[in-house]
Amino acid sequence: MVEFVDPIVIGVIASPHGVRGTMRVQAPGSGRHLRMGVEPEVNGKRYRILSARETPKGFLVDLEGITDRMLAASLRGFEMRLERQELDSPEEEEFYVGDLVGLDVFDVSGGYLGSVTEIFDTPAHEILRVSDEGQERYLPFTYEHVPEVDLEGGRIIANPFEAQE
Repeated sequence: MVEFVDPIVIGVIASPHGVRGTMRVQAPGSGRHLRMGVEPEVNGKRYRILSARETPKGFLVDLEGITDRMLAASLRGFEMRLERQELDSPEEEEFYVGDLVGLDVFDVSGGYLGSVTEIFDTPAHEILRVSDEGQERYLPFTYEHVPEVDLEGGRIIANPFEAQE
């Protein structure tokens, strides 16, 4: 059984595809870690990715040792995870969205809005849940609503929209 200290989800197995063990995988983010040679953990075991290709409905991935539809179907719903140090280093001005959890959020005038407690992935973009003393707000993670992220400073500058009266 593989034990992770700081696991990062690189994909979730959605369904089998075909009869030879290929799986449809949904990736949170770009899916750049779903590539040949990477060895994610799935259900407590490491599997080497033999091939991966992007499609409009996610990625089609073949894992070493998964050779038929029944085996692929048995992994439906499981996460594909890597340890944080196994990830590619982000490019300059890039970061992993999961690293936003715990950052303090301030509006553009400097007012404290809370801290990021959770991130939801939607088809359009991620949504940040920002909480402060039991009060929650949801913030679309778009440049319009989050013009600045300062990981080193532990803060996000946000331009939240307020409810119309």
